[in-house]
Amino acid sequence: MDVFLSAGRERRVRTGHPWVFSNEIARVDGQAAPGDAVAVHTAKGEFLGVGHFNPQSLISIRLLSTRREDIDSADFFRERISRALAYRRTLYGDLDGLRLVYGESDFLPGLVVDRYGPVLSLQFLSLGMDKRRSLIVGALQELLQPQAIVARNDVGVRDLEGLPQQIEVLRGEVPEEVVVRENGLSFAVDILGGQKTGHFLDQKENHMALRERVAGGRVLDLFCYSGAWAVHAAHFGAREVLGIDISPGALDLARGNAARNALAQLCSFRQGDVFEVLRDLAARGERFDTIVLDPPAFVKSKKRLTEAVRGYLTINRRAIELLEPGGFLFTCSCSHHMQRDLFLDTLRQAALKARRTLRLIEVGGQALDHPVLLACPETEYLKCAILQAV
Repeated sequence: MDVFLSAGRERRVRTGHPWVFSNEIARVDGQAAPGDAVAVHTAKGEFLGVGHFNPQSLISIRLLSTRREDIDSADFFRERISRALAYRRTLYGDLDGLRLVYGESDFLPGLVVDRYGPVLSLQFLSLGMDKRRSLIVGALQELLQPQAIVARNDVGVRDLEGLPQQIEVLRGEVPEEVVVRENGLSFAVDILGGQKTGHFLDQKENHMALRERVAGGRVLDLFCYSGAWAVHAAHFGAREVLGIDISPGALDLARGNAARNALAQLCSFRQGDVFEVLRDLAARGERFDTIVLDPPAFVKSKKRLTEAVRGYLTINRRAIELLEPGGFLFTCSCSHHMQRDLFLDTLRQAALKARRTLRLIEVGGQALDHPVLLACPETEYLKCAILQAV
């Protein structure tokens, strides 16, 4: 099947971006069913690449190759996944907690594969990838021999592809306990019920930035989830760490992870709405030497951006008000739509409203196993700004 773009609508694809939007398509020759592989051409007939077609989605084509090749073969997926694995091994060796495939950045748009020890946790985010799950699972089984393969397809983006949200065990049996290592520390992972695919793998390098900044200090970890920031802070010498999350299940994980690393005596965890907890801490005159703000994505679509900026502004202002002089704020945004410049401007406004002077120490991004495809800015989403109150 062949798809032809409207005149002049091929420019973004020529730069290496793998998406074709529905309003860029002029015509489809042949009977292309949703999820089929199609060849993409310019209006004049010049070949641009091959990809998965879904006329029900705003992103109607996700390109997998700029060559004429069979993207429906076991060999294709085995080769692509092998390349992704080789890249991670050069970075982390045989680390047991990794993002092995990161969609567009690994030239497999719509596919995420995370490794948690003996378990692989997958997300099929596009119809094209979902229809090829047997090829993908077969390649992963051959290359990695996991004990279990799980599909964490409980994500809203599947609605846009006309796919159901669900969690499935595709192969094997998930162990009763799954524990992974990060920076020499151990963390239990909730494979079937945890956030994302079970654990946050994208903050590995940012966690290390706590070292030499928290020793002897009092630390507040907001939206603490399973306690990765809190446990790292205690490990790096904090005298006291308080973690806050609204989820009882997350707090159980966090307490278990603190105990697993022999740091339970330094870490306490409390259930609560972070916005309300911040107000309460301020009313009681509490102060902290380091505060970590790692909230879920406040903005999941561009039309909600203004509302999200208000949320980031409020929560950062309240956190800044609790900082001791010389204290550090580690504040994050995991939304692509909240781009770096806007995020930093929001932090400037938050400092102004808090009547505090802050200096920007550094801005981190997502871990190296979440590489950014330069031609596809949507693959860059995580910002971790480290600020100091002066």
